[in-house]
Amino acid sequence: MHQHPARGAAAVAFVRGPLPLFGPAFVAAVAYVDPGNFATNVTAGSTYGYLLLWVLVVSNLMAMLIQYLSAKAGIATGKSLGELCREVYPRRVTWGLWLQAELVAIATDLAEVLGGAVALQLLFGLPLLVGGIITGVVAFALLGLQQRGARPLEVVVTGLMLVVLAGFLYSLVAGGVDPTAVVSGLEPRFEGPTSLLLATGMLGATVMPHVIYLHGSLTQHRYARATEEQRVGLLRSQRLDVVAAMTLAGVVNIIMLLVAARLLSGSAAPVTSLEGAHAGLGAALGPAAATLFALALLASGIAASGVGTLAGQVVMDGFLRRRIPLVVRRLVTLAPAIAAIAVGVDVTRALVLSQVVL
Repeated sequence: MHQHPARGAAAVAFVRGPLPLFGPAFVAAVAYVDPGNFATNVTAGSTYGYLLLWVLVVSNLMAMLIQYLSAKAGIATGKSLGELCREVYPRRVTWGLWLQAELVAIATDLAEVLGGAVALQLLFGLPLLVGGIITGVVAFALLGLQQRGARPLEVVVTGLMLVVLAGFLYSLVAGGVDPTAVVSGLEPRFEGPTSLLLATGMLGATVMPHVIYLHGSLTQHRYARATEEQRVGLLRSQRLDVVAAMTLAGVVNIIMLLVAARLLSGSAAPVTSLEGAHAGLGAALGPAAATLFALALLASGIAASGVGTLAGQVVMDGFLRRRIPLVVRRLVTLAPAIAAIAVGVDVTRALVLSQVVL
């Protein structure tokens, strides 16, 4: 049977090369399982059980749509979202959006560096300040993989994301699941203003503004799009990339909450700190679960912090057409996190509030 030429070309573009087109969405998706997600999901599960599970499901569906639209804009126009905003909006609005994006980058880096610092303290007993500096330095070194092309960075970031999944999957399998309670958690509802505040933090931790700007830049120059047929094929592959990556991130977040609801709730005092979650998992399942939790937290902090620095560079380049050395960018976003550690803030509380800001 004769095949329409446009459909045939699009199908060839999809069938011959979908795997090479995988990667950009996984870089973006790692920000959806950063230490801010650890803090909000663990606090929600230990405090309210399965009550706020529906927030994660809805948030992840929103994120999936938004990230695909960002990737689609990059493919269709060859420009990042920041560049498109600069072209369309008045200069004052452009500067306002840039400032907002910079504040977002600082808020996200705060969560990621604090999370990495806590993980290093749990694993090796390092002081939080030392752990925060190490996390920032290692995350910056991660960006050096870009010099070898996009693929090495994507592979390493995806690998770190799988470490996070493995850490919680072990606890989920060992601790078990209550199917009836899981189904009840899909009903949208709240229990007072505190649950609403926490749900806001969960939404902020799941729909990450800085990687919305980043995603389009990861697709804008990477693939050939000389013809309409090529663009259609690219969009199909990117849709698959986004669905796969965001589904993985959503599953990780849901597992976090299920583990906390199953193993950390029901006590007189809910677990509201990462250290408490580490101790609770160790008491419930043994040292292996506690160690895997800390390793997952460390992998999350390093990967998400590196991606956040990259997003900040893309934002400035898109909105202002200016670039600064990555070292300077790293120091600007790292400084607030180090300052927060130095003054002795409640780490988990700071993580949750940073996600509310987002």
